[in-house]
Amino acid sequence: MARAQGARAQMALAFETTYGTPPVGGFTRMPFASTSLGAEQPLLNSELLGYGRDPLAPINDAVTADGDVVVPLDAEAFGFWLKAAFGDPTTTGTGPWTHEFQSGSWTLPSMSIETGMPEVPRYAMYSGCVLDQLTWQMQRSGLLTATARLVAQGETVGTTTSAFGEPASPPAALELKRFGHFNGSITRNGTALGNVVSAEITYANNLDRIETIRSDGRIDGADPSIAALTGRIEVRFADQTLVSQAINGEACEMEFAYVLPSGESLRLTVHAVYLPRPRIEISGPQGVQATFDWQAARDSVVGRMCTATLVNDVESY
Repeated sequence: MARAQGARAQMALAFETTYGTPPVGGFTRMPFASTSLGAEQPLLNSELLGYGRDPLAPINDAVTADGDVVVPLDAEAFGFWLKAAFGDPTTTGTGPWTHEFQSGSWTLPSMSIETGMPEVPRYAMYSGCVLDQLTWQMQRSGLLTATARLVAQGETVGTTTSAFGEPASPPAALELKRFGHFNGSITRNGTALGNVVSAEITYANNLDRIETIRSDGRIDGADPSIAALTGRIEVRFADQTLVSQAINGEACEMEFAYVLPSGESLRLTVHAVYLPRPRIEISGPQGVQATFDWQAARDSVVGRMCTATLVNDVESY
């Protein structure tokens, strides 16, 4: 009897033309580290009396389909997650291409994602996937991954694949050119920001689930509301620059960037970052550190909150 193993798991993704309807083709094999994407339907205990001490059979509640996908930050496949977060990019160049994703779009594309365990076999198609949140951390060492939180409309499980072809031949994958923490840098108003120990970036679409009454128990959609771009910067306390900005209530532009030696790059430019006034603690003889839980807002000059720029060899997303 075959047993499912994560080492043999597969994932493919395609953007939908109609929300909740998986496309016939056009899937791309996606690299991923783990996923909790799935559908669940809890049981409701019977509240009825008069039938003795033993309970009556439970009934099914509504279906919820969502979960996280942990993916590497790479120069090519990560563009699909940026498109899911921000919408269609503006692409320029003739190879390499520059893809510019801007915040503030009123509509977000939906995706169909299939996860496969061919040894069982079990293929689960999640349709109507909309990205709710995208987050990652910057630090000195370790593996660089991002977590994409998704809200899906539903799950369809079968023994044959719709995305990978038969017999289990996955579509061509993009070339994996992975960024590492060693390739990262942070700038403030165009100048390198020193003494940074770690940083965290979280972009949220704050999706509103449309939970209407349906015979299949699924949602009607997931609409984006006011977006949020927040994070945390932990720095060695060496000067008063960030503290002075926080006290004065001023905004700065910050850029979180990764650049590969081969020329591919990913840059997230946050146009208006506001810092809270932090507590400066002296906890011992070691170095003093300060933590800033920053928030971003719409910049009145640029007209948006942030811009993500991806330079790679992919012609379009």
